[in-house]
Amino acid sequence: MPADSRLLQTDKLEIWRGDRPLIRDLDISAAAGEVIHLSGPNGSGKTTLLRCLAGLTLADAGTVSWFGRQFAGRPDPSTRARMQYLGHLDALKGGLTPVENLASLDALRMGERLMDIDAALDAAGVSHRRNIPCRFLSAGQKRRTGLARLLMRQAQVWLLDEPFTSLDVNGVAMVTDWIRAHAANGGLVILSTHQPMAEGVVSREIRLEGAQ
Repeated sequence: MPADSRLLQTDKLEIWRGDRPLIRDLDISAAAGEVIHLSGPNGSGKTTLLRCLAGLTLADAGTVSWFGRQFAGRPDPSTRARMQYLGHLDALKGGLTPVENLASLDALRMGERLMDIDAALDAAGVSHRRNIPCRFLSAGQKRRTGLARLLMRQAQVWLLDEPFTSLDVNGVAMVTDWIRAHAANGGLVILSTHQPMAEGVVSREIRLEGAQ
């Protein structure tokens, strides 16, 4: 792909687990409008790679370039503001309500505000639980609450670790629609999931095999 169309470029990326390489010589070029599925068995490095791309884990060798800027270490705050990372855990405090959780998480974010908390919870299908402490929510409701963050701030890149965990069929369809719309609007989505994706959503797959 043309260099000026890339949002992400990795060059010989290498991440070790102990004395063995988990990811080695990984080159990725990713552009706006793509949905990239990271696949592989448990322990193959999918979560580690997503955290590295988000700047939460440092690579042992190689470089990561975002938006044409190369980073041997962590991306700067302005670059990270253009990315949204959601881990496989919901990052919610059980004693806080969905509204309180999203307010505290959003306070850490930069970027243009797209949607307020109530509208995001409504879009995620949990507005009726907005004022109930999260420890009383079902696993699926917690997941929907965490995913609502995607709708609140402008971020061209979504890095999603197992976004469909605990969701029912309707929840999976909802998030799939979000992913499809985000890519259609010029976003980049890189996600891991063990669940089958709807036909036509994924642009390509990158399979990881883990430590050799």
